[in-house]
Amino acid sequence: MRSDSGGGLRVVSLISSGTEILFALGLGEQVLAVSHECDYPPAVDGLPRATRSCIDSRLASSQIDEQVKHVLQAGQPLYEIDAELLCRLAPELIVTQAQCDVCAVRLADVQELVRSRPELRRTRVLALNPESLDDVLSDVFRIGQTCGAHERAEQFVGQRRARIGAVTRVTSELPDNTRPGVVCIEWVAPLMAAGNWTPELIELAGGMPGLATAGEHSGYVQWADIQALDPDVLFVAPCGFDLARSRLEAEQLRSLPGFASLAAVASGRAYVLDGNAYLNRSGPRLVESLELLAALLHPGRFPPPMGELAEGRAWSRM
Repeated sequence: MRSDSGGGLRVVSLISSGTEILFALGLGEQVLAVSHECDYPPAVDGLPRATRSCIDSRLASSQIDEQVKHVLQAGQPLYEIDAELLCRLAPELIVTQAQCDVCAVRLADVQELVRSRPELRRTRVLALNPESLDDVLSDVFRIGQTCGAHERAEQFVGQRRARIGAVTRVTSELPDNTRPGVVCIEWVAPLMAAGNWTPELIELAGGMPGLATAGEHSGYVQWADIQALDPDVLFVAPCGFDLARSRLEAEQLRSLPGFASLAAVASGRAYVLDGNAYLNRSGPRLVESLELLAALLHPGRFPPPMGELAEGRAWSRM
């Protein structure tokens, strides 16, 4: 471990949320390489990529789902690690994840590589596995402490908690009859409802999440389930897709029976979100996600989203 005042671990991040945390703590200069999915902050551009996907994300959603299932059933990884790059870099720390084998490289694959290559005998593996917003902030502390930036981590988390508190002070006082019912779709074909931390964010933002439980993985749902719930607000945030691709995916919903008559659609409260940036990854921008959701759920109580969270940048109306 190094101190806040000097030096620094040589780090490779194999998960986008970890990359965002490292840069948020001012540790970007210590990052030697990142995963193929790391796209934020812009300073990651040009860094070597230490992973690659075995799935063709250009395919239709249903084809991607089928491809993922086929690869998993065959016991093969969805992502590959550039072992030779990691051995050349010989990082002191690898930040990865233990939450979802569909989302990023498998922890077991990272651990096996580190065990099997003498070049990595001094490499430590730090695996993130958050299930809640509080877990994400705890991960900021863990990375900060591991990299000797504990003071910066404490300051950063304190600032984030203050912003969370600014939202929840308003939403905690809302009567139940003013809390809209919400469904967040994380995959369009087949349909999946967003789980993990998303139901928690919706609740903190003043909504009532449906068809998913906080802290549990996202699960398949039927269109009839969404129709029966008839949510007041509908979010469409396909996992791993930016806003432009998400808008294309969302168009598929229009052909489903009764779509136009859903309360959320009829009232103009169906939204497409850049899920890749603001819901799917468990990084520090989940606080921005909370602020965005609060503004969309209760526009009379929160200012309209601006900057990176503005309409057309982070979200759009269906």
